[in-house]
Amino acid sequence: MPRRSQSSLPVDPLLAKPRKRVPHEFVLEALAPLAPMTRPMFGCLAIYVEEKIVLILREKPKYPADNGVWLATTEEHHQSLRAEFPRMRSIGLLGGKITGWQALPSDAPDFEESALRACEMVLARDPRIGKVPGSRSKSKKKKASAKSQARALPNVVSAPAR
Repeated sequence: MPRRSQSSLPVDPLLAKPRKRVPHEFVLEALAPLAPMTRPMFGCLAIYVEEKIVLILREKPKYPADNGVWLATTEEHHQSLRAEFPRMRSIGLLGGKITGWQALPSDAPDFEESALRACEMVLARDPRIGKVPGSRSKSKKKKASAKSQARALPNVVSAPAR
């Protein structure tokens, strides 16, 4: 007797696991023309446009100072982005070090305005927001591979030429 796939079974709405509420849903609505994809990341919601991760939406009770919209950027763009977003700050959860991720805090009085401005920048394909995931880790893997190969090679001492 063939088995029925799990997805074809009827779901009892009383037993179904409720979906998590999307934090700052207005951001997804603003980015809708780009047909963004979302994925869970760090217990938050990551937003991708094509191959680039552009934003993360966060609203959690732990570390509320880091709630808001996280911008995927690089350190080289921090100064110019700070001119557009004066309340932008580094993310404390990431250890206080300066990273590519910067937050537009949800407790700022201009949060929604800033988040919508970030969406406009993503829609305009501003190169300061968004990065292809994994590109940094690939270069780290290459370096690690080169180091392991160097360790694997025996130390060969060549004999003096005669």
